[in-house]
Amino acid sequence: MSLDPARDPLDVDALLDDRGTRIVVCCGSGGVGKTTTAAALGLRAAERGRSVVVLTIDPARRLAQSMGIDSLDNVPRRVEGIKGEGELCAMMLDMKRTFDEIVEAHADKERARAILSNPFYQSLSAGFAGTQEYMAMEKLGQLRARDDWDLIVVDTPPSRSALDFLDAPKRLGSFLDGKLIRLLMAPAKVGGRAGMKFLNVGMSMMTGALGKLLGGQLLRDVQTFVAAMDTMFGGFRKRADATYRLLQAPGTAFLVVASPERDALREAAYFVERLAADDMPLAGLVLNRVHGSGATGLSAERALAAAENLEERGIVDQEDGKVGGRSSSEAPSSEAPTSEAPTSAAPTSPEAPGSSASTGTPSPEGPETASASGPAPSAATSDADTPATPGVDASGTEASADPSVERLTAGLLRLHAERMRLIGREQHTRDRFTALHPEVAVAEVAALPGDVHDLAGLRAIGEQLAAARGTEGPTGAA
Repeated sequence: MSLDPARDPLDVDALLDDRGTRIVVCCGSGGVGKTTTAAALGLRAAERGRSVVVLTIDPARRLAQSMGIDSLDNVPRRVEGIKGEGELCAMMLDMKRTFDEIVEAHADKERARAILSNPFYQSLSAGFAGTQEYMAMEKLGQLRARDDWDLIVVDTPPSRSALDFLDAPKRLGSFLDGKLIRLLMAPAKVGGRAGMKFLNVGMSMMTGALGKLLGGQLLRDVQTFVAAMDTMFGGFRKRADATYRLLQAPGTAFLVVASPERDALREAAYFVERLAADDMPLAGLVLNRVHGSGATGLSAERALAAAENLEERGIVDQEDGKVGGRSSSEAPSSEAPTSEAPTSAAPTSPEAPGSSASTGTPSPEGPETASASGPAPSAATSDADTPATPGVDASGTEASADPSVERLTAGLLRLHAERMRLIGREQHTRDRFTALHPEVAVAEVAALPGDVHDLAGLRAIGEQLAAARGTEGPTGAA
């Protein structure tokens, strides 16, 4: 099932080939295939001549595995096996290492050593709320400033926190401008004993309360950290604001990734609206894991009706056929026991050609006639590939093939009915999204049976993205 031809699909190759596109950010809710999509886009761009680095913020290891790299860290690693003149590198954000690099780059050795050994800093850099998103902004700014790659593909964290890095500069500014930080920085700014004496009355009440709440040692660690970081706070703001403006620039493209499910497309709509509100350039929507069928002409209702007919007839045949089958095959031998003429076919069961499918009564032609003229498939299995003599196996012994085929056919018809209903639900959900956001270009990727775990799988996903359709293409799972 493909997109409405009246709607312009997302032209992924044009986006990747445009040398003016320097950053592609993949965002979306969790579990929709952002990491695979980012890796597939990076690989396709590299094989079309771009020099690409893929930065994943998601701590999952799938990106490294799919690119044949043992592990990813804060250093870009070259990916081997690229077909073409381009280059592909991949890396995973190491939040603490990125923070350490900032301190080492923007503080003298003595101050850097004091900051890195500070217990409060070690806790902050390892997992403080919001630190990961801000460090992602820092790392993106570092990669862009190096100019070693002409395209950066960013894989963001899952759920709505995927856009938290857009808020990092504002949150950082609010934190640094907060009353608590100003009070903690005040003694260092005023300086020496005079400063402490000047602030002694006001600070004593605050530090006493905080000391009871946090503990005296932690409060001293925080004060030491703030005093050491004082000269760096302005740099944090400046770089974060610069990266934010970079994300708004024409050379950046956001791709929202979603699956054709209600919750995922609701999140996608949130992303689209949020990006528009922040003046971020949206390239389009990647609709991942779209289901399709090669037999869309057979509706769910018709498939279920056919399955029910097969199952009802199978019950009748099973009850009458066991008796009728024996009588039809044993009667000739009882009436003509001395006959030594060989027969050209083994006795047929009621379900086999030459017998009535509904009653189990032998046909007028009899078994010999049916054998001589060849089997005529029943109505239930006329579309299926049947053996030359149903009911008889390769050794000539009697086998119950036809009932098994009918049961299998009925099961397949029910599976097809479920698939057609799923396709209908996905189409309805997709139509609701496109009705709300008709301006968003869409590319589809088929729902595939297995995980993508190598470059060949990523390459296949890239081909589907470029084709902007979800019903054709190789197997795998994005």
